[in-house]
Amino acid sequence: MKIQLSKVENIPNIMEIIDDAKAYLASQNIDQWQNGYPNAEQIENDIEKGESYVVITDENQIIATAMFTTNKESTYKVIDGTWFVNEDENYGVIHRMAIKKEYRKFGLATFLFDEFHLQLFEKNIKSLKIDTHEDNKGMQSLIKKLGYQYCGIIYTSYGDKRLAFEKVF
Repeated sequence: MKIQLSKVENIPNIMEIIDDAKAYLASQNIDQWQNGYPNAEQIENDIEKGESYVVITDENQIIATAMFTTNKESTYKVIDGTWFVNEDENYGVIHRMAIKKEYRKFGLATFLFDEFHLQLFEKNIKSLKIDTHEDNKGMQSLIKKLGYQYCGIIYTSYGDKRLAFEKVF
């Protein structure tokens, strides 16, 4: 199993995983990713920026995806709360993480986080930020277990409320 940058030809597999995640969130009555986001255009944009990653099995099957960047996140400029690392310092950001339904609960999200933590360490960047829906208790539980701390509330570019978390290394 390995993590690598996504390619345009991976988009159908990535969207299958994201569509499964959308259905799972809906089945849990979580109003996250229910408005057409994320879509293939967003994923293609992530790929073009070199910010989309996939987890691939030894048999070349894509089983997880995430967006990771060290570029500033515009929706993180305003927070009802306090970040540990402020806007003028470098930080990493994770968005659009999803695991293929047959591979949930196998530690793939932790595997992705570990890779992104390592990339930040290698760049001497001391912070990783993430946000999630207030009803997405699964993601909240995971990130708290990984040492992330609640920082406050941010709003997405389309106006939805999200809980913001950060881990400082």
